Order: sequence, then C-alpha cells, then structure tokens
Amino acid sequence: MTTSKKSVQQLAAFGGYPLFKAPIHVGQLYMPNWNDFEDTFRGIFKRHYFTNHGPLVREMDERFAKHLGVRNAVCVTNGTVSLMVATQALNLRGEVIVPAFTFPATVQSLCWAGLTPVFCDVDPLTHNITSKLAEPLITERTSAILGTHLWGRACDPDGLQSLCDEYGLSLFFDAAHAIDCTYNGKKIGGFGRVESFSFHATKVLNGAEGGCLTTNDDALADRIRTARNFHVSETYARVPIRINGKMSEAQAAMALLGLKGLSKNIKKNKDLYRIYRQRSADWKGLRMVDTAGGEESNYQYCVFEVNPDATVLTRNQFFFILRAENVLARRYFYPGVHRMKPYDTLFPEYLTTLPVTDYLSSHLLQFPIGSGISSDQVEHLSDLISFLIKNDAEIAEQML
Repeated sequence: MTTSKKSVQQLAAFGGYPLFKAPIHVGQLYMPNWNDFEDTFRGIFKRHYFTNHGPLVREMDERFAKHLGVRNAVCVTNGTVSLMVATQALNLRGEVIVPAFTFPATVQSLCWAGLTPVFCDVDPLTHNITSKLAEPLITERTSAILGTHLWGRACDPDGLQSLCDEYGLSLFFDAAHAIDCTYNGKKIGGFGRVESFSFHATKVLNGAEGGCLTTNDDALADRIRTARNFHVSETYARVPIRINGKMSEAQAAMALLGLKGLSKNIKKNKDLYRIYRQRSADWKGLRMVDTAGGEESNYQYCVFEVNPDATVLTRNQFFFILRAENVLARRYFYPGVHRMKPYDTLFPEYLTTLPVTDYLSSHLLQFPIGSGISSDQVEHLSDLISFLIKNDAEIAEQML
C-alpha cells in the first residue's frame, strides 16, 4: 500500500500509484479453517456420497432451520434456483409484484417460471418496497408479491402480509442479503409463505455456491422438496414442474463450516462497519445507508448515497477514482432491472414511473467490507475519501 494522498496529482486516476497494491473486493469471501475443510471433505470421499440429499445436506437443512427458528429449511443449488422452485411450489400464475431495485436474478426467476414481473418502486430511505407502494399495482392477474430484504433490512413483512391477506395473494421474500438479520427481534426466515437465501461465495455464510428455502408451512415444504428434485425424494407432493436443483455434499460441507464461523464473521463486519460509520460523520455529500434499521444485521453491505447537492463529485466519479486506487467499489444496483435487457423493451412503461429506483441506481456506492479488507485498510480508505471530499472541486475539474 502506498502512503496517503497529499495532492490531487497523486491520485491513480491522474497517473499516481494506487493506494492499494492488490484489488480490494466488496464481496465477503469468508473461507473456513483449512483443517476443518480438509476433515469434512475427507468424510465426503470416504462415504462416496456426493449428491442426492446426502447426510451433509440433510444436516444443513436441519441446522439452518434450527438456527433461524423455522420448521423447515430446504437447501438447493443456488439462490436463483431457490426462487424458481418457490414459484412452482406456490403454484403461481399471472403477475408478481417485485421491486426493480434488486439483483437481476430476483426478477429473472419469475420470468423462468413464465410469470410476468410488475415492477414496484421503493421507499427512498429503506430502499425496500412497501404495502403502500405495492397496493396500486394489484390487478386481477396478480398472484403474489415478492419482496427483497435489501441490505438485510426487512421488507415491510407486516404491511405486505396484511395486504396479501386482504387480496388473497401469496407473499414470499428474497432474503439473500438477510442471513441472521432480524425484524422485531425475530430472525428473518419465517415471514411470508417462504423465504429464499443465498450461500454464494460473496455472502457472509459461504457455501461457495448454494441456496435455501425456509418456511413454517409443512405442506409447502413438501412441495419444495419435490420441486427441487427429478428423482424419488422424501415427498411426492403435487407440483407443476420439477428441476434438478439439489445441493451437493460439497456445497453443504462449505455451508456447514460457514454456519460454524458465522458469528465471528458478522462480528468482523460489524467492527468494520463501525469504522466507516465513525469516519463518515464528516464526509460532506456522502450519507451512510442504515442497513440495520434498529435491528440485528449481518453488516454484509456497506452502502453510501452520494448527494449531488453537497459534493461536486458525482457517484460515477467516486466510482472511477476508487477503482483506479484498487478499491473495487460497486454501483449497487445499477441500473434498475427495469432498464436492463430485455425488460427495457418488454415493459417500456416503467422507464418513466420508478423515480426512486432510478435515483438510487445513479447515486449509491457499495464500499468493501468482509474478509478482504482489514480495519487498518478501512482507515486508509477513509483517509482517501476524506481527501476526495476536501478536494472535490479540483478533482472534478481534472476529470472534465
């Protein structure tokens, strides 16, 4: 790592040396202890049981359900497949209301199931859809609402549930961000009909890849177990279609080890988050998004909103400057799903009706947090941000 910047010309964007020698990613990338990893995988090789609901997958189902305090957890290949399976287990038809400010897979899972996404705008403070925003979008074709617990903050479970009860709709959630996050002191996982989690390598609970569906509805859990598998399984409940969505033993091994280290990983995230919180108090033009909302959080995301009225630098200018310094910040989510192919041409009406989504997509920036950055590096990155803000006018002029 080079020394702190003393002049604008020392910025890597203008020919100086990067602040960090190696790229710093925003993903979590928490790895298990090597000895534990080796022992666990030796067991897989010894048993010669690699897939088709092996003992480690069954153990992960049981332990994750117990960890979240729900009746059923059903592990699958990944988070996208979990949402695809959920749509079949719920037997959805027609339209599903979904936020446009989410990861593309949330919406694509609906399209794979032959459903029509109805894009909903989000609240400017929580970045989540609400019952008030969703209700005007309900038609006779609406069968469900799919909410995203963005940044791990619960997506209005009570309001959306009341709305769905009133109109006879199914409610389910993309909880990929929300492992070990809470709502009213209760862990996310048992809200709506079913909730979908991701164990992707960039998540705080890392199965290298993987996903899980959680529900307190035993009959629905039976349909999920049937839908995730082509072969004979524990159940044979009636579902419209099935898929090879099984979790492998290797994925389950990683996920179980990730569950073992989860509290330690969250503590590190929280420690880093607190440094960002403290250092950003004086950052004119950058507002740290409160991902916890007064609840427990996994602090998996560190997100800032760039206020164009308070700093000369735009979000994209911050983005490119940080990238040059080997800080691989992300414009999360950019653009909104309604502006991605093919949705921008399939549903052009949304290009002018989602102002908050469009604003957030052009003003939010995700900073590194997790295993790939140390507390000292966060301090050095914070020094850099302070320097950029102090010299924003000169830097903006240089970037013309």
